[in-house]
Amino acid sequence: MDKLIAIIGTTGVGKTSLARALASAANFQLGLEQHLQRPFQTLFKTDKRYGLANQIDYLLLRAEQEQELRQTGTCSLIDGGLDQDFHGFTRLFHARGYLTDPEFELCRRFYHFIRAQLPLPDLIVHLQAPAETIRQRLAQRERINIATANDIDLIEAYLMDWLSAIESTRILHISVSQASSDYREILPEIFARLQ
Repeated sequence: MDKLIAIIGTTGVGKTSLARALASAANFQLGLEQHLQRPFQTLFKTDKRYGLANQIDYLLLRAEQEQELRQTGTCSLIDGGLDQDFHGFTRLFHARGYLTDPEFELCRRFYHFIRAQLPLPDLIVHLQAPAETIRQRLAQRERINIATANDIDLIEAYLMDWLSAIESTRILHISVSQASSDYREILPEIFARLQ
């Protein structure tokens, strides 16, 4: 299987922007979130009863993306990914009451079954920035956001909880609070790690 890099972090931290910057600087295949193409995303935004359908759809999409990207013949990037969608968003939506306990348990079982079939990403790039920076970025977004600025700290706590169980050699923590929009300052650090 080919190498896979997952770019994770709380909502609005710049996962997709970094994935696109890396892909334009090198020959990476991309797996993106596809907000507009997801059949339950808009429904979930307006009706929380679609929470379970939305999460199962995303977990399945991310598993399909990982499987496909691992067969491209090159190094690939995924913005967020399977682990982010479970540990960040599924856990958040359960905490917010958008998923019942049995629905969350179904998502948990589904996630662990999938992850047992697919290896962890080879490198996890964890983006971090101060909450105020992220709030400003979220305010400028023109896409569907289920998670809000009020969820930043909780998502980050869930991700850190998951990362604490991953071997540290697989993780690259990067502060993007001062990074320019094209990420030119941090691209060399990531490329050096890939060597």
